[in-house]
Amino acid sequence: MRSRSLLMLAAALVLTITALCSPAWATESTVPTTSRNKLRLGLVRTVKSQWKLDHNFDVFLAILDKASKKGVELLTTCECFLDGYSASNKESTRQRLLDEVAQDTQSSRYLARVAEEAKQRNMSIVFGFTEKRDGKLYNAAGFWDAQGRLVGVYHKVHLQIHDKQFDSGESIPVFNSPWGPLGIMICADRRWPETARTLRLKGARIILNPTYGMTGELNECLMRTRAWENNCFVAFCHPNQSLVTNPGGAVIARMDDGDDLLVVDIDLSQTDAASDSTSCNIGDRHPELYGIISEREKK
Repeated sequence: MRSRSLLMLAAALVLTITALCSPAWATESTVPTTSRNKLRLGLVRTVKSQWKLDHNFDVFLAILDKASKKGVELLTTCECFLDGYSASNKESTRQRLLDEVAQDTQSSRYLARVAEEAKQRNMSIVFGFTEKRDGKLYNAAGFWDAQGRLVGVYHKVHLQIHDKQFDSGESIPVFNSPWGPLGIMICADRRWPETARTLRLKGARIILNPTYGMTGELNECLMRTRAWENNCFVAFCHPNQSLVTNPGGAVIARMDDGDDLLVVDIDLSQTDAASDSTSCNIGDRHPELYGIISEREKK
């Protein structure tokens, strides 16, 4: 009986220490017990062919070989990589997307191969594709771990113009990874600061942004701001540009032309250090005053 009481006391002490060491703004479910700090990230930068799934997947496999040789631990493609973001084509319709390019995660031979490659190469992969699920159509990014398991799929939430062919995602989740909670936002999701803020509040130390939309000065400002205001890393992955910003809002790596793969080493402990600083943008919030931002505008 005494032994059992001691074990219970020790367990309670561990939980107390964990809570004291965790940021006050992070919920218990999002605080990883052990997370790797060092990450070798690979961002795919190449223009894809619309509607040509076999061709695009062959390109992916070739870049995957290169990433393996460079020791990449987490590889990210851009938005809807598999079908070349066919939704942006003027001849695209919702039905054509469903018939010709949309993938079911349970039966897709392409996604099964992604899982196989992740396991064989001991590499985590974020892969962009168009998903069909339960009669709905999503702009999706799947996350496979290094054991080839599909950890989860993120569905783009903010839809405008041609993206109206898709159904909107209904959640902004983080995914468990060896580097702690992993955040994903797709393309235009970055325009709404609430997206990145939600991911960071759920514990994301790095936010991946597969995209196909704008690049240039305005986008760089957005990426630097999203990283700085949330004290975390943001990795932007576009066919024409790869860009990584750190918790201080500085650009630490970029590629605008030349190679089709940007490889960058990231120290995620910088996220934790920024969050523990005396000027933490997350910890110094006053959420009790922000209620209006979660209310829909009345028309």
